Amino acid sequence: MMRLLALFAILFGLVAPAHAARLVSQVSNDTVEITSSFDGERMSFFGQIMPDAGSTEKVVEGPFQTIVVVLGPTQNRVARQKTHNFGIWLNTDQVEYKNFPSYFHVLASARLKDITDVTTLTTNYILPEAHTLMPSGVDWWKSAVFGRELVRLMTEEGLFGIQENGVNFLSDNFYSARLTLPSNAPPGPYIALTYVFKNGEIIARKSEGFSVRKIGFERFLALSAVQQPLLYGIICVLLALVTGWLGGVLFKR
Repeated sequence: MMRLLALFAILFGLVAPAHAARLVSQVSNDTVEITSSFDGERMSFFGQIMPDAGSTEKVVEGPFQTIVVVLGPTQNRVARQKTHNFGIWLNTDQVEYKNFPSYFHVLASARLKDITDVTTLTTNYILPEAHTLMPSGVDWWKSAVFGRELVRLMTEEGLFGIQENGVNFLSDNFYSARLTLPSNAPPGPYIALTYVFKNGEIIARKSEGFSVRKIGFERFLALSAVQQPLLYGIICVLLALVTGWLGGVLFKR
């Protein structure tokens, strides 16, 4: 997963536009730690738009628009369709999406349609639906229909979202953005992709990485479930039995 995000960041840098401005950006936290009392984390993203290297200009003239895309760890995800057959709900169809983000949030300085066109938003994977248009072995229409429902479900869980007023310009060339990671944010590597637009065109872009990880007892449970699933399952069953027995004894009294 780390290699995948690293490759994404490399490709992101390789396709930077020619004769572009230079973006100096930073993220407030390199690491977000999840504990038993974790109820979310507030992240800040900020940067300055400067002349490109070798330019004789002292400042870059705007006006500018900025979009920050926060992308969580990717995974293969299956969207299933349930139908009611003979009184039973059954999974009757499905579509698998490769390397689908487990978290996706867009922060923008204006309405996306006012910043640039849909083609640019889609080809740069700024729209959440763009991640469902990748080839998945099924026809395009079916992939789009299932993908729309998958994005809707992820949005209801607070894992996908778009804030079209999430970026503020503190001066002509300096912006800041804030995002609160939800309590159910998946652990793993994250990447913040920042795009600077002028007259609808991308003139600068930058990527910043950070990680979300579990610590303490929560990390022990997560690792045990993955590395020793049989022992983890036995312990969970024993704990459930002991808890049920103890509850029965207490309520009997």
